[in-house]
Amino acid sequence: MKVTVVVDNCIMPKSKKPFRAEHGLSLLIETESGRFLFDTGQSEVAVYNLALLGVRPADLDAIILSHGHFDHTGGLAAVLVQAGKKLPVYCHPGAFADRYSSSGGAARYAGIPFAQKHLVSLGADFRPVEKPTELAPGLTISGSIPRVTGYEPGDAFLLAAGPDGCCSGDRDTVPDDMAIFHAGEKGLTVISGCAHSGIVNVIRHGLAVTGCSRLHAIVGGTHLGPVEKEQQEATLAELEGLQPAIVAANHCTGFYMLARLHGIFGARFVPAFVGTVLEV
Repeated sequence: MKVTVVVDNCIMPKSKKPFRAEHGLSLLIETESGRFLFDTGQSEVAVYNLALLGVRPADLDAIILSHGHFDHTGGLAAVLVQAGKKLPVYCHPGAFADRYSSSGGAARYAGIPFAQKHLVSLGADFRPVEKPTELAPGLTISGSIPRVTGYEPGDAFLLAAGPDGCCSGDRDTVPDDMAIFHAGEKGLTVISGCAHSGIVNVIRHGLAVTGCSRLHAIVGGTHLGPVEKEQQEATLAELEGLQPAIVAANHCTGFYMLARLHGIFGARFVPAFVGTVLEV
């Protein structure tokens, strides 16, 4: 399986192609069974970068949305328009919930920036996923992720909508958070959008779902950047004990936590910026 970073906050230094970066995430997953786009960033940047990679949206076999935040779904309309065909779009039934994030004392809308019916008119064939669902041989969409650790409460700056349509002030635990699991000869590869469920919860669910006995790789966002120090430290200790061969983190991991991961994993750590290609 090959995973290519299409959208991330950063671009690989000395990139030979004029990629664009934005706060968001999109990963191209290629297997013998097809090409799948995991998240779409927040704008048309995904389409632009796919073109530089020699991939047309029409070449895609499906799109998977990790959760309903704008920085993972905002590019969906552009991808669908360029695809020019009906495309399966796998997402959790709760992905279209109204949600907000708070910053500097103000709250702003952070959900999917398009109405579902508009995306359907552009070709989205929405397929709801709540339980583990096979996408292709050896490739599984996680469905809802059980929250079993006691130290991964998530991001306190994410807020749920209230009855008046604005934020209620209650924490949004992002129950629609999903990942993709690849069961390979070397073990489990976890492909994560933001891991709002907690990256350790995601990994434990992946091991249980796939029956893999060991963790081979982590690819994508870990959301370690915005969470409290207690969650960061407990997660780092758990990840070190799991001894993955590859830790390819990006997006919501944050620069400080990327540096911490590099310090722990050394050559096994990969800064998964735009243009990074991983064979797992």
